[in-house]
Amino acid sequence: MRRYKFSSKIDGLALLKEDESTYISRCSGELLKNKKRYRLIDLFSGAGGLSLGFSETFGQPFKTVCANDFNKFCADTYNENFGPHCLCGDIEELLQDSTLKIPKADVVIGGPPCQGFSLLNKNRKNDPRKELWRPFLDVVEKSGASVFVMENVPQLLGTFEHEEIVGAAKAIGFKVWQDKLVAADFGVPQTRTRAFIIGCKYTDPAVFFPPRKTHYNPNANGKSLAIPFPHKDYLSKPQKWQTVRDAIGNLPAPVGTNIRDILPPLNLHFGRNPTELSRKRYSAIPKEGMNRFDLQRIAPELTPNCWIRKKSGGTDLFGRLWWDRPSVTIRTEFFKPEKGRYLHPEQHRPITHREAARFQSFPDSFRFLGSKIEIAKQIGNAVPPMLAARVADVVRLLLDQKDNKWTSFREKKEAKLCRA
Repeated sequence: MRRYKFSSKIDGLALLKEDESTYISRCSGELLKNKKRYRLIDLFSGAGGLSLGFSETFGQPFKTVCANDFNKFCADTYNENFGPHCLCGDIEELLQDSTLKIPKADVVIGGPPCQGFSLLNKNRKNDPRKELWRPFLDVVEKSGASVFVMENVPQLLGTFEHEEIVGAAKAIGFKVWQDKLVAADFGVPQTRTRAFIIGCKYTDPAVFFPPRKTHYNPNANGKSLAIPFPHKDYLSKPQKWQTVRDAIGNLPAPVGTNIRDILPPLNLHFGRNPTELSRKRYSAIPKEGMNRFDLQRIAPELTPNCWIRKKSGGTDLFGRLWWDRPSVTIRTEFFKPEKGRYLHPEQHRPITHREAARFQSFPDSFRFLGSKIEIAKQIGNAVPPMLAARVADVVRLLLDQKDNKWTSFREKKEAKLCRA
């Protein structure tokens, strides 16, 4: 029998089909029947949103061997959920400790603090936190990892620091690609956008990255998307974006103002004790989608003077969420409506910690430790686990390729297409 080489086109189609089949296997739990587990290090881990997306909870065959975060409460939460792997402390100081041994790993993931790039940081030009990608790559090199994933704010891409990261990664043998991902496109009930930089030592990650979308906006710019969906952008049967209603519609009204010693989800479903003025403001804008401009129009006497003076921008401030859209980006002070569109769609209150966690796609079973302020920071700073799980699909495909797991699939495909 004479055999022909795959053309690049056939290879591409084969990879797309394999991506789809392994995604289905992962979501059904079938992928975990294989005992193979890839070793993972998570740096700047926070509560562990990225690790959770790479974990068996989301059907992924990765096992954490080490993690690090500077915040004690984050480290406590991480260790509560993933085992005692998270070292609390300054990563630069830890790397200077001669007694610390970096374990071998297949992949290093993490999000070096993003405030240095954030538009919310007015001192970002000289912020030293922009340099923390350097120890991240040190760990990548020392662990022998063949893949890394770095997550950050979208403002990172295109900056001088971004160019430095890519240059430094290439200098230690990595091919690099990057893109911005919208969480809602991957099943998260939130329109959060994050940047991901992915590096691989043995193949170009652009073959797999960005991952194809699993969900679509049914009302993109007021137009319906073309069906069938383009296979280069979407899996074959994408679902509609998840909404606020999908995420929190089954929750009762919150009780109390503190964390409760009861089973989830209601342990984190508590409210605040707003002032009488705040209550009047909430009631003045009762319809979903309303915001501070509606408050000024309907009840100018209740509107702060600073908002009246600010004629433009800030359309999400003091805004209500919509039931049938995803949430806006959840930040660390989601319990303060003056900070963003964080009012419940119909109840006169801000969203709760449990609601914010669900908008981030954390399962109710995930255990957060610390005060309610610290837990809010953990929730708001996290990478949505469901988004992380789709990024993990790409990493898994890259690592499987290294292990030659593509061979049998390619041979079967070739047999169908080739003739003696």
